[in-house]
Amino acid sequence: MSTIYREITPLTQSDCFTLFSRVKKEFDFPLHYHEEFELNFIANAKGTKRIVGDHSEVIDGLELVLVGSNLPHGWFTHQCQSQDIHEITIQFHRDLFDDKWLSRNQLSFIRALLERSVKGILFSQETTQIIRPRIEALVQKNGFDSVLELLSILHDLSTSRNMRTLSNVTFTNDHITYNSRRLEQAFAFMQANYDKNISLADVAKTVNMLDVSFSRFIKKRTGKTFIDSLNDIRLGHASRLLIDTTCTVAEISYKCGFNNLSYFNRIFRRKNGCTPREFRCNYSGTRVFI
Repeated sequence: MSTIYREITPLTQSDCFTLFSRVKKEFDFPLHYHEEFELNFIANAKGTKRIVGDHSEVIDGLELVLVGSNLPHGWFTHQCQSQDIHEITIQFHRDLFDDKWLSRNQLSFIRALLERSVKGILFSQETTQIIRPRIEALVQKNGFDSVLELLSILHDLSTSRNMRTLSNVTFTNDHITYNSRRLEQAFAFMQANYDKNISLADVAKTVNMLDVSFSRFIKKRTGKTFIDSLNDIRLGHASRLLIDTTCTVAEISYKCGFNNLSYFNRIFRRKNGCTPREFRCNYSGTRVFI
């Protein structure tokens, strides 16, 4: 399998989900993964190659796939010759639906669907045709109605027939534990000050820890260094600005706390597998944040 990039999506903690609808001539986004769940609808793309986990397949012209958290995936032009590919991508947080809430009997099918999506789910052509107009209509909705409709769509998908699991391998990192008041305080401080020149010492001070102790603490709890954690926060805000504004890449770099443009470009490409400009192009089209 080729290089797999960890995408920093534009979805913030204040959002429930985001939807991107676009028409394009090719697939050029690299193989990637992200913490968010993704429901991807594709039409007019016969001959495209889909990779989900360790599974690859050339697709027909129409499909609907649910990709679980941290599962590598990507669609690639391959033999597709269409000039009118329609793609709608819905991304939502892995904790949008609380575990305790999902444990209720009425939500058991959605819980099972999300658990199964850890290996990717391909829905039947019949189901895709039925759900298609509702997904297309989501872009016209907003607020609470949008959240209710997404929940309804997931429920109907969870009870649909002939869905197929794609990957044989699980790629999740659910063994990492984040429960910690100190960690929450540290991340809250970084979220509030990501655009400033903050240091390890600044964050350690907010949680009453020595620099070296906090450095070990955040690495043990998250699997990432302080710098990686801070960069992820900054890149998340940068991704949102690339989509929501017409600011230049340089302006966005400085707005998000990166004081060196070449460093920003290098880190962005390392995390997302593409340049900031390529990322902006991939998310062009109709977009909705709920």
